[in-house]
Amino acid sequence: MSSLLIHPAHRTAEITYAVRDVVVLAEKAAKRGLEMLYLNIGDPNVFDFRTPPHIVEAAYQAMLQNKNGYAHSSGIKEGLTAIEKDAEKKGIRNIRDIFITTGVSEAIDLCLTALVNEGENVLAPSPGYPLYGAILKKLNTVDNLYYLDESNGWQPNVEEMASKINAKTRAIILINPNNPTGSVCSKEVLEKIIALAAKHNLIIFADEIYDKLLLDGDVSTSLASLNSDVPVITFNGLSKSYLVPGFRIGWGIVSGDAALLAPYIEAVNKLLRARVCANHPMQYAIKPALEGDQSHLADMRYRLARRRDLTCKMLNSIPEISVVKPLGAFYAFASLHICATDDEFVRALIEETGAV
Repeated sequence: MSSLLIHPAHRTAEITYAVRDVVVLAEKAAKRGLEMLYLNIGDPNVFDFRTPPHIVEAAYQAMLQNKNGYAHSSGIKEGLTAIEKDAEKKGIRNIRDIFITTGVSEAIDLCLTALVNEGENVLAPSPGYPLYGAILKKLNTVDNLYYLDESNGWQPNVEEMASKINAKTRAIILINPNNPTGSVCSKEVLEKIIALAAKHNLIIFADEIYDKLLLDGDVSTSLASLNSDVPVITFNGLSKSYLVPGFRIGWGIVSGDAALLAPYIEAVNKLLRARVCANHPMQYAIKPALEGDQSHLADMRYRLARRRDLTCKMLNSIPEISVVKPLGAFYAFASLHICATDDEFVRALIEETGAV
């Protein structure tokens, strides 16, 4: 038998996913008997948040009714209709396509894969959700980060974004509310980003998975609601606001000029058909989630706001640490004014305290 190693594809060499990669180090620390505290991933269900019962019941009844076979590649009709109604309530018009995916992660992967060629680039935020970088590495794209301004509440600097657009730029990624800073873009910034995309014929990927988790009484503005002609893919799902990250139900809403979007929509649908379908019975949770009792959201926002305030107070009281107050989601992105690199600090924190 050959002893030659089976080498992985070159495209995997640069792929990292920080919030998951640290688990490898954490597992080693746990084996030493260290008590672990896992804060590395946005899973509210591992703490004291519980899924609303009517959402669980809908998925349970679907399974009992034997809705356990394959679904349409774009998703079940009642789920798609509920998503469309919810989008229209937010002011999104010119909806050209909607598709249900295995979490928002799959929607992001499919939409980037359908758009970007090797050697091209996408404007992506830093700090930002690491999945975007991992997928773009897989696609052999060129890094093109725009930086959120900590001194301005982690708002994007649209002038800087404009300076980074070149002939091979295909899209702009906007995470709003942002993961991991918890920042929320002002309407003025959103309008500037739309104008920038229109000027350079770019599609906008608007990741709005935390849009119902604004913590100070504000209502989120969906970027696509501000312009019905610019091509926008709005990503959302059940995981965060409806407390079912394990259901793996997300979606994409394509809006904008139909003539511009037609070839791209067909490319996305080719990929949707190739992977068959998203989790079928769990799709029956979409309608009751979006149209049913929403009372858990007020309680969730209240508890998150109290914890946010305490977190900021405690972090800002520690020498050499500062944090900008997050306005949405359930993350706080602290600045550490220390000599060590972020990697060194994270490793030491895990190995010495068990905090991940």
